[in-house]
Amino acid sequence: MSEWSRRTGPGMGAIVEGLWIALDAMRANFIRSSLTILGVAVGVSVVVALAALITGIRTSVMEAFEAGGPNNFIVTRFDFTAVRVEDEGNNRPPWWNRPELTEEEARRIEALPTVQAALYNFSFSIDMDVDGHRVRGVQASGSSSGWPAYTVGDFIAGRDFTPAEVRQGKPVVVLSAELATELFGQRDPIGQRVRMLNVWRGTQEPFTVVGVFEPAENIFTNAIKHWAVFPWTAAHRRLRQSLWQAQIQVVPEEGVTLERAQDDVIALLRGLRRLRPIEENNFALIASAQILDLFNQLTGVFFLVMLALSSAGLLVGGVGVIGIMLISVTERTREIGIRKAVGATRREILWQFLVEASVLTAVGAALGMLFGWGIASGVAAWTPLPARIPIWAVGAALAMAALTGMLFGLLPAIRASRLDPVVALRYE
Repeated sequence: MSEWSRRTGPGMGAIVEGLWIALDAMRANFIRSSLTILGVAVGVSVVVALAALITGIRTSVMEAFEAGGPNNFIVTRFDFTAVRVEDEGNNRPPWWNRPELTEEEARRIEALPTVQAALYNFSFSIDMDVDGHRVRGVQASGSSSGWPAYTVGDFIAGRDFTPAEVRQGKPVVVLSAELATELFGQRDPIGQRVRMLNVWRGTQEPFTVVGVFEPAENIFTNAIKHWAVFPWTAAHRRLRQSLWQAQIQVVPEEGVTLERAQDDVIALLRGLRRLRPIEENNFALIASAQILDLFNQLTGVFFLVMLALSSAGLLVGGVGVIGIMLISVTERTREIGIRKAVGATRREILWQFLVEASVLTAVGAALGMLFGWGIASGVAAWTPLPARIPIWAVGAALAMAALTGMLFGLLPAIRASRLDPVVALRYE
């Protein structure tokens, strides 16, 4: 080695030599090395797979909101994205006594020049029965006519209920395609009767199917396949569903900004509710972006927790690296003495064992990324979730593996570099 290489550290030749020595040591201790590599691979694969899953979920959620209209927003009694869980004893939250939203307010909002549609809506769960075949826990909603303006998809049979049917509280219902198939099989559901069972309120009401709706595919439609939409008047009067959670889904006119539409709605509602300038709004407006922010916060916390748990796998791998490298130093004490006797410097010995530790973790990281890629590919192939590995996850996994190898390989490498050549040559 040249004088410059000795002063500045090992060159490319020393690195290649260290790699070959590391591979020979791994082959000589195959089982021991494999267990160490497995520990690193498990930690890296979990990190990569989690990143792919969360990226897929975020992408699906964003696509679903964007398809439904990025400027759409809802008017609710309170902003659920800002709710914090606090110990208030038996006291009710401050928004508890806020007035319920009314259908009259929805009609007044829809009359605004900046609003295309304002849909009165509330959700509930109900059981359905056709000829003794019962489907429990159907996700249902009572809504104004025209609700498809807020839901991306198409009618594959029948139609939406009309404003007249809403005013008269007609017992009609629109079913999801999956629910229609579950209830009627291959029969034409249009015009058929479905018995609605509200176990909690003791009601049994027959409703006529007027439409079958196929929503655009997204993460929500794949998670909830059985759902139905009723005229809100029929759901309230015939099925005795409460208006306590009613909300208004607002679709701005094309070309109108979200901020302008929200300002008009706020001004209108404050006037209708006779709120003085010093009084706060007793309602809330929630845009799609706010819901996405809340979702990102939740998934971010989840990812950090899972990342901390998966780091335990890398810790196990790191402990394995220390163990195998200490054993390797002990077994190769005489070899180290010979290398020092023929001129190897302390820095070269240190570098050799650091390279060996890094090779172990690098192989583990490569296998971990392959496992993680396999998991992500399987999820993408067998589920509607578009799981894919982001570039940052690959970088993070490699960085964590490299850091693990360097940190946990440092102690054995220092011990090897400090061996006295005379003592090492006497070692048997």
